[in-house]
Amino acid sequence: IMVATLLTLETTHGIIRLRLLPTSAPQTVAHIINLVQSKTYDGTSFYRSDFALQFGLHGSTKHNPYDDLTINETGGSVGNRNLISNTRGTVAVAHFDVPDNGNSELFINLTDNPHLDTVYGGYCVFARVEGAESFDVVNRVADAVKRVGRVDIHSARMSE
Repeated sequence: IMVATLLTLETTHGIIRLRLLPTSAPQTVAHIINLVQSKTYDGTSFYRSDFALQFGLHGSTKHNPYDDLTINETGGSVGNRNLISNTRGTVAVAHFDVPDNGNSELFINLTDNPHLDTVYGGYCVFARVEGAESFDVVNRVADAVKRVGRVDIHSARMSE
């Protein structure tokens, strides 16, 4: 059985494809796939653009149908040898200033942010932007969020 590892976000500025990295963060990837399959991100938006482009349920009327993540797969207690750094184009789970939580808020690193690997327990990278076209859309969305405050996500889907 092929596991779907490509997350496609359809936005008002085009399609962003994110390649999931299950060998680096298997529990986080499983959590994200559940959220996507439950259509959690459909009708939400990108709402933050600075060093990262953030999206999720913030500012929407939707609620996460699942419990928070209970482990942060950045290393430390899990001893993750497959840790991927928060470099430009990687995607991580946002969380409060407590290490072992995280929910449905995600961000795409717009620059290299190695400090995010360790601060507040680290921010777990679970995906990467896939391909030049997706990077172009990420840049357009980031610029638009800076200008108008948000960019809609019409749908989020998993594929192989």
